[in-house]
Amino acid sequence: MKQEQPQTSLPENAYRELKPGEEYRPVMPASSNPREVTPYSVTMGVVMAIIFSAAAAYLGLRVGQVFEAAIPIAIIAVGMGSVLGKKNMLGQNVIIQSIGASSGVIVAGAIFTLPALYILGLDAAFWQVFLSSLFGGLLGIVLLIPFRKYFVKEMHGKYPFPEATATTEVLISGEKGGNQAKLLAVAGLVGGLYDFVVGTFGLWTDTVTTRICEWGQVAADKFKVVFGLNTTAAVLGLGYIIGLKYAMIITAGSCLVWFVIVPAVGSLAEAMDPATLAALVGVTDKALLANPSELLTAENLYTFIGKPIGIGGIAMAGIIGIVRQSKIIRQAVGLAVSEFGRGKGKPATATIERTQQDLTMKRILSILIATLVCIFVFFHFGLLDGWVQSVTAILIVFIIAFLFTTVAANAIAIVGTNPVSGMTLMTLILSSLVLVSVGLSGTTGMTAALIIGGVVCTALSMAGGFITDLKIGYWLGTTPKKQEAWKFLGTFVSAATVAGVMIILNKSFGFVGEGALVAPQANAMAAVIQPLMTGGQTPWMLYFCGAALALTLTAIGVPALAFALGMFIPMDLNAPLVVGGLIAWFVSNRSKDAALNKARFDRGTLIASGFIAGGALMGVVSAILKFCEVDWKLSKWAASNGAEWLGLVMYLVLIGYFAWHTLRAKKEK
Repeated sequence: MKQEQPQTSLPENAYRELKPGEEYRPVMPASSNPREVTPYSVTMGVVMAIIFSAAAAYLGLRVGQVFEAAIPIAIIAVGMGSVLGKKNMLGQNVIIQSIGASSGVIVAGAIFTLPALYILGLDAAFWQVFLSSLFGGLLGIVLLIPFRKYFVKEMHGKYPFPEATATTEVLISGEKGGNQAKLLAVAGLVGGLYDFVVGTFGLWTDTVTTRICEWGQVAADKFKVVFGLNTTAAVLGLGYIIGLKYAMIITAGSCLVWFVIVPAVGSLAEAMDPATLAALVGVTDKALLANPSELLTAENLYTFIGKPIGIGGIAMAGIIGIVRQSKIIRQAVGLAVSEFGRGKGKPATATIERTQQDLTMKRILSILIATLVCIFVFFHFGLLDGWVQSVTAILIVFIIAFLFTTVAANAIAIVGTNPVSGMTLMTLILSSLVLVSVGLSGTTGMTAALIIGGVVCTALSMAGGFITDLKIGYWLGTTPKKQEAWKFLGTFVSAATVAGVMIILNKSFGFVGEGALVAPQANAMAAVIQPLMTGGQTPWMLYFCGAALALTLTAIGVPALAFALGMFIPMDLNAPLVVGGLIAWFVSNRSKDAALNKARFDRGTLIASGFIAGGALMGVVSAILKFCEVDWKLSKWAASNGAEWLGLVMYLVLIGYFAWHTLRAKKEK
């Protein structure tokens, strides 16, 4: 097959819906034969997976934040290719990014659940953490592949895919060079330095709330009304790519929680005695119950009331999505059955163009069955006692992972944020109830439920992250089956790395006591699992309210998943999405010349991608500094009102720069 030179820019229809009869031709067309899997790309991908797994695990457990690895890995891949003088690296860079990006998703799946084992004083060996992460990652890969074509091709232009967009812009700019690469580099430098100054030095705050004013403090204390706004460049860029429509829906969910539910509950709760209050919010912490004023902050009410409603909404939105996508699921299962029975003399990919070739369904099913058998052996001989419990556990893992794979992929496609912790909480609750019904409880039950949760959490995290890799490959024109095959290697390396890092960090810092690792998601999991397995209360009514709300939203035509995500994700991270969306709307509608509007929007997409990329890369730098115990933060100033006011001013300056720089675009001749 003739090797063609790839294009150096994305087609103009890359991000929009296709017109009837129109086709999308990727940067590397199907007729080309680009270099993708090479010793260099595989080695670099493995090195990136090891480095970023260690960095992400440390940062996530130490400060509670997991950075997205895909973008910084893409930047490093492009940079290394340039330094080494390599040409036509686009295909290889996608493979490097795809293998290396396994790190972030495996880390998220592991650290959201498995540290709860240490928090609850349970035993967790290296092999338990490693196998839980590995099997979950493998499940996520094989369960998502049948849905690749639906999400990346059939839904072309219907989903924004913010993280995939930013990563693609990085990769294509590195190939193109010139003004586009320069623009991305400048935007990345501005966004990266802006976020680095905030995170490392604390010259101004990364979040501004209405508590900054006297009236805002009164509103927060008396009426439980607080508005927050994250001022980082990365989140602003994310909002631009998501667009105004979805940003408004997501933030509407936050507004319902923060401006309606929290104030209403707060006003009622003030008149209650501590026992009734405890029953309402599901709190057992005696220190908090002894001080109702501290318990009844807007932030605590959001945690105890708003988030559970959001979890119920996400779960129901997921079920609705499963029902709506049942045709797609049936088609995938039907394809699996028909292809599994295909004769050896009929190759599955003979008439399929290169850019649409997946691993054969026969191979996918073989890997899936082998993985499920291994999980069953792992559960039966390393975790549980009886056959009934082991069979029950494997059914829980498979059914939930299979059904919620599409939900995780949907969430990433819409907002770039995987609500995996919310879905995992629901998994823990459901699995705990089922396991208790088959005679499992106490410490053994908690260990089993958390390991099961770890497998499911990693599977859903992988499914969400992998759809990003496959969308990048679709836009650029890589061979899907090569991405899919080598993703298994990245998963294995990342699982081994995160297991080793978690054991080391537990021995070095611990998860309980003074100076312990924060691990907020794992602490939430521990708080949920303990009463279920030892006897306690669960906010079923709040979950039900969220589910009912999702049904109502669906009935009136509002995307329930996006709205529920807004309820679950904090307001300060959602509100900036609207700001970014407004900038996108403003620059793309300012002129009566459609070509000029498009040129401006495309330039803004590149700048927004630079902001995201710069913020992600500086997140890695911050992780390294924290690991080295370098503390340059002006803590006293950063906690002051002055720093918050300065943060607001600098955010307005950043918005002004973003809009001005975007409006400088000129339409192509």
